[in-house]
Amino acid sequence: MQQPQPSQQPTPTQQLADERVDHRFKALPPDAEGLTVGELAAQRRNLFTGGFTTPVLALSAESVEHNLRLLETYAERHGLAFAPHGKTSMAPQLFDRQLEHGAWGITAAVPHQARVYRAHGIARIFLANELVDATALRWLAAELDADPDFRFICYVDSVRGAELMDAALTEAGARRPVDVVIELGAGEGARTGARTEADCTAVADAVAATTTLRLVGVAGYEASVPQADPERIRAWLHRLISLAADFDKAGRFSADPGLDEIVISAGGSEWFDAVADVFVEIPELSHPVLKLLRSGAYVSHDDGQYRNLTPFNRIPEEGALEPAFRLWSQVVSRPAPEQAFTNAGKRDAAYDLHLPEAQVVRDARTGAVRPADGITVTGLSDQHAWLRTEPGAAIEVGDWLGMGLSHPCTSFDKWQLIPLVEADGTVVDYIRTFF
Repeated sequence: MQQPQPSQQPTPTQQLADERVDHRFKALPPDAEGLTVGELAAQRRNLFTGGFTTPVLALSAESVEHNLRLLETYAERHGLAFAPHGKTSMAPQLFDRQLEHGAWGITAAVPHQARVYRAHGIARIFLANELVDATALRWLAAELDADPDFRFICYVDSVRGAELMDAALTEAGARRPVDVVIELGAGEGARTGARTEADCTAVADAVAATTTLRLVGVAGYEASVPQADPERIRAWLHRLISLAADFDKAGRFSADPGLDEIVISAGGSEWFDAVADVFVEIPELSHPVLKLLRSGAYVSHDDGQYRNLTPFNRIPEEGALEPAFRLWSQVVSRPAPEQAFTNAGKRDAAYDLHLPEAQVVRDARTGAVRPADGITVTGLSDQHAWLRTEPGAAIEVGDWLGMGLSHPCTSFDKWQLIPLVEADGTVVDYIRTFF
């Protein structure tokens, strides 16, 4: 007789469905209080008629799937590995989807994000920052020692940083060295990174003087190039691959018998076409090269910052990303013919780069949706959007206004549980964020 198989334990991400719905989560139906997230998702409620309150942020299921597939095929076509920047969403369900669509791992910026990733089973993390927090390094050493399959890489851009890392890891009794890449700064006035090749060499020497750090490559962030344009971006990328070649020629990688690949990493969401073009020119090195792209905003895309700057605007034959966010708010005041207010403000909408964009109006009487012609968002208060309405603009108190958002990096962090919505308004899941 066949023995029954033990039931498979749910993953940490699957366990999110067991969380109870309550007042902590904005806009969810009050009558869903006490249900689990999974139970509420199974009801497949309609965003507009299923008891949701306004304002409510919706994420398009179809657009998310389209964007995931597009970057997967783009990376494959150009021979790039992909570690999307998770700080854009901090949503483990989306991390899982990215990994299913071929991502090598997930990029983080700070230790808290890396801890969230590990709690949800992420096996490869690229931390695009110099990590000098002794407490975080002690946690990292324990994670590496406990899990031989855990791969972690982080920046180092200073001799002092290498010394601090070494001291903290030594004190923690770390048994596995931490893999590091030298960050090449994008020029004077740029963000982080060693400014010159000589500075990079000094940092590499400091890494080599330790037993707690292992140099595995070079990296940086091209979008911080001052007065960025295609010529300046490509010039910096050529410096990056030349630095890797010079380090390799000097034997900085081949000296480690355990090293099986050299990492060269760049690529935010604005210039990954330049990264793909220039990385083709990486010469043959002593080890295979992991060409690691880190674009993260593509998952939700947006209706502002990245819509205007996405590389797909420059290379339309490669495809096009789709904005996936829409913030629905309700008109609560129409005090003058040229003015109206909805109940979504700074606490609900990204506003650090561009104001929301009025896109559609859902009629409170009929449920019909029409273009938001003649309606412009001119400002945000804490809990109000200021609208300028031109003569003839059709919008009344009670109507729902659907707005496009700019800069997804500051959209996800305002909502802890986001309805994932199909085109007909059916909510099929809820995306949990951890900011």
